[in-house]
Amino acid sequence: MIHQCGVVFAWAGGRRWIPDRRTGDAFPMSDPEMLDQSDVDTLMDAVESGDLRDEQRPARIFSRFRRDHEKVEIRVYDFKRPERIGKDQMRTLRTLHEAFARGFGAQMSGFIRSIVEVRVASAEQMTYAEFISSLPNPTCFTLLDCPPLGGQICMDISPLVVFPLVERLLGGTNQSLLVPKRPLTGIESRLMRQVLDLGMNALTEAWSGVKQIDFGISAMESNPQLVEIVPPNEVVVMIGFEIRLGSRVGDGVGTMSLCIPYNVIEPVMEDLSTENWFVAGEAGTRDAEQAIVSRLHDSTVQVEATLAETSMTLADLGRLEVGDL
Repeated sequence: MIHQCGVVFAWAGGRRWIPDRRTGDAFPMSDPEMLDQSDVDTLMDAVESGDLRDEQRPARIFSRFRRDHEKVEIRVYDFKRPERIGKDQMRTLRTLHEAFARGFGAQMSGFIRSIVEVRVASAEQMTYAEFISSLPNPTCFTLLDCPPLGGQICMDISPLVVFPLVERLLGGTNQSLLVPKRPLTGIESRLMRQVLDLGMNALTEAWSGVKQIDFGISAMESNPQLVEIVPPNEVVVMIGFEIRLGSRVGDGVGTMSLCIPYNVIEPVMEDLSTENWFVAGEAGTRDAEQAIVSRLHDSTVQVEATLAETSMTLADLGRLEVGDL
């Protein structure tokens, strides 16, 4: 028996039966799929009269009287910024680029003969349009190839870092340096390309624990609005860095951003899980230890040893002869 619209329908012998409110008798419907005019009139009369009541309580989808409502976790979800990457994978990406930051800072320190500190400041998901709109114009915007992965990623370095870095490479001291608001010249672009080549080496080394990727510079632009490597609504991972040139107050301090589209790293997402990351790290550590030990076995080492020490007078020293101990 099924209740619908306050009317009771009954099935018997594979046919539907409906009660008549006047006589109380039930009669079969004329067609199993369609109601005729008399069926409709009978339904309307039964509903209007209220003689037939539905005793079944309607299903409750949500109730404000639920006892455990305080334990329900409610989180805000922004449909404009869908999270397609899990928290574990985001932590892995942050850890991976912390290694890149240390390597890039060490290589730049040796290149410009000054202390350079690079650290990860943020790691978040956003759309490509939001990333582009957050960048200044002009800036040092670089497109990077990452074979064997398809597509491109991009890196942006703030002018607050670029011009003090170029000044240092050209022999300046960065004292009272006024950062101009203009694109890089040809000479400045070539100097920055040498610095970015160091970053590509550090980025390749940092990703080697996940996949062997040969990062390289594809092009350099000054206006990021003219570059569209993915659709504006595509989800990207933005890794933000803070770069500090020197240790004195007034030295160059700025930001660097690495934008990685989701469709580029989608083939290696499974390798970015925490479990796979630690397993790969342990395997790489063991291989490195074996390589170091095997090379040390054939190494030549110069050893100097002092067997004993004593003190003597100058007269005794003058009387020493061959064979004296």
